Amino acid sequence: MQLECFQKPIKGVVEVLSPRFGDERGSFSRWFCAEQLCDYIENLSFRQINHSENFLKGTVRGLHYQLGPQREYKVVRCIRGRVLDVVVDLRETSDTFLQLISVELCAARNNALIIPPGCAHGFQVLEHDSQLLYLHTADYLPNYEGGVHLKDPMLNIQWPLSITEISVRDIGLPELPENFKGLSL
Repeated sequence: MQLECFQKPIKGVVEVLSPRFGDERGSFSRWFCAEQLCDYIENLSFRQINHSENFLKGTVRGLHYQLGPQREYKVVRCIRGRVLDVVVDLRETSDTFLQLISVELCAARNNALIIPPGCAHGFQVLEHDSQLLYLHTADYLPNYEGGVHLKDPMLNIQWPLSITEISVRDIGLPELPENFKGLSL
């Protein structure tokens, strides 16, 4: 059972499609295989698995990243509903510095996104009661967290829906300074 991996325009961001095999009992799909994903994730070893439950369509979470020794790869999968997942390249030496991509993650489509260190991540909920599963290669430590405001004018993210919910923490994230040179890894 082979996972299908597609490199996105930002280096290191990979969409993973998991074929689903079904019969009268239901279905089966592989969501993770170290052998197939080790080419995309350095030192593949997950430290945390997290679950995000989102009640209302229009909710936005993000944009978040980890710094220094806690920089991480994330594998993000929508396990119920649909979200628009957004990744912004903040790596100072990247050819795609400050570029962003958006990918619809959908439980029915059975896709996931690999997000490399140095990229900020966020999403908007497209269906009520959407849920995401995250695999992280580093532990979350508040002293190493970073973030960018969801309406940063330099990024100009086009959220498809009106924003209905956002946390106090996320609304307080800073915009990038005009002279932002990027994150060093």
